[in-house]
Amino acid sequence: MALSVLLVDDSKFVRKGIAKELPTILDGKELIFSEASNGNEALELLYVNSYDIVFLDLTMPEKTGYDVLESLKERGIKANIVVLTADIQPESEKIVRSLGAIGYMEKQRPLNREALMKVLQETNIL
Repeated sequence: MALSVLLVDDSKFVRKGIAKELPTILDGKELIFSEASNGNEALELLYVNSYDIVFLDLTMPEKTGYDVLESLKERGIKANIVVLTADIQPESEKIVRSLGAIGYMEKQRPLNREALMKVLQETNIL
């Protein structure tokens, strides 16, 4: 069975980096990727589809990752969301976890493969 992944980031570079790295980490698993470049696009997809895992940036135009998490929580929609952000303040992680995120990962360039593997293990995706 294929693993469905939603990549939400205003940076196409970040979305491509995750899409490139995940198949090598999840060796042998078929992956189906969907992408959104802002919070509004993400919500449109999340309201009608379920995903095995969602990578969500916090800082985006239109609606932030915080807005997305709040909207999903208000509607009672549960999603396996891993926040991927440059904002590594302990308070930020506390807030996103209280809003339903199951993982939190620092965004780095290039993408930190070990950190990605760790968060996938912590969230039981790996």
